Amino acid sequence: MEPPDALRTFRRSFYECLHRRADALFELTDAILATDGAAPSPAHLSLQASHRRGWGSLYAAVGRGRIDAEVLRDLLVCHPLAGSGATPVYAVDTSVWPRCDAECSPERGYYYHPSRHSAGQPIVAGWAYQFLAQLGFARESWTAPVDAERLRPEEDANVVAAGQVGALLGRLEAGGTIPLFVFDAGYDPVKLQRRLEGSGCQILVRLRAGRRFYGDPSLAGPPASTGRPRRHGPKMKCNDPSTWPAPSAEHVCEDAGHGRVRVRAFSRLHPKVQNHERKGSRKPLPIVVGTLILVEVERLPRGERRREPRVLWLWWHGPQGMAPDLDLIWRSYVRRFDLEHTFRLLKQSMGWTTPRVRHPERADRWTWLVLAAFTQLRLARSCCGP
Repeated sequence: MEPPDALRTFRRSFYECLHRRADALFELTDAILATDGAAPSPAHLSLQASHRRGWGSLYAAVGRGRIDAEVLRDLLVCHPLAGSGATPVYAVDTSVWPRCDAECSPERGYYYHPSRHSAGQPIVAGWAYQFLAQLGFARESWTAPVDAERLRPEEDANVVAAGQVGALLGRLEAGGTIPLFVFDAGYDPVKLQRRLEGSGCQILVRLRAGRRFYGDPSLAGPPASTGRPRRHGPKMKCNDPSTWPAPSAEHVCEDAGHGRVRVRAFSRLHPKVQNHERKGSRKPLPIVVGTLILVEVERLPRGERRREPRVLWLWWHGPQGMAPDLDLIWRSYVRRFDLEHTFRLLKQSMGWTTPRVRHPERADRWTWLVLAAFTQLRLARSCCGP
């Protein structure tokens, strides 16, 4: 599908996702696109030529409009990112909408924020949204968000992420290439793997450098004549190279930004699980087996070369019988940071967190409008001149 036809089709289908106050919601989305930078307040959007109604309809649309989120999710999946490669790669991460002064707003939680602080700590009160976006390998930082879910304070981000991944797998074409989902260090690889076991996807989670893993019990020698069977094999400390076993696979390549890149995989390892559903029940701990991946680069890209490169530890798991593509894995995690550029564009240029709404349902409605506007901007970029 050519870019002009894709944009026209998306706009027509997006209007069908709007129900109550559809015209006001559609014109509000166009006003977001027509604004040069983030508007100081939503009322300034009503001054755009594309918004043909008064400012009162704008607030009524955000407050009492209705958007079919499930149909909109299906629509976003139908417009993938161009140049994404043979294997679709998706990133999962959370961004916070700060609402520190809205003490009467329901369902607020306390979340990490890198630039705003409370009592000297990088923690703010607000709403956290977990995004699922497709990544590309072209020389650009565009992503294609396909889902956004608001995290309630009592919800586990790993459980919500597994639900989002499972829902996306149901929307993708059956029989296609097995997708890869990339997570940052804030997610638990054990919880994700146990909930996505047998779902037909690959997961890649960053780990801290000080973790410990264990091999197969058969590698620790013959079993003892007495006592219970051994459940953990030789110990592997990530920060102690003397404990590392021989890698099961290795990949070496040259990259323009990182220089010489060496990727090693250590298969059939498992951690000791601490937090699980059987805790306190005297039942044996679950054994979650996966592949540990070590990435070492010669240098950091331009702009970050003042820092010394550190090793990168990743946890990978895929369907049974599938071997990890080491070249795809390390490049996919590097492209995960494109989602950070998307968050910055949504907040600074499209005004995602500008409205000071009181109720979280209105924040959800505004979030879907901003994502629809961002998708139209992505589809229209090929139609514009340099």
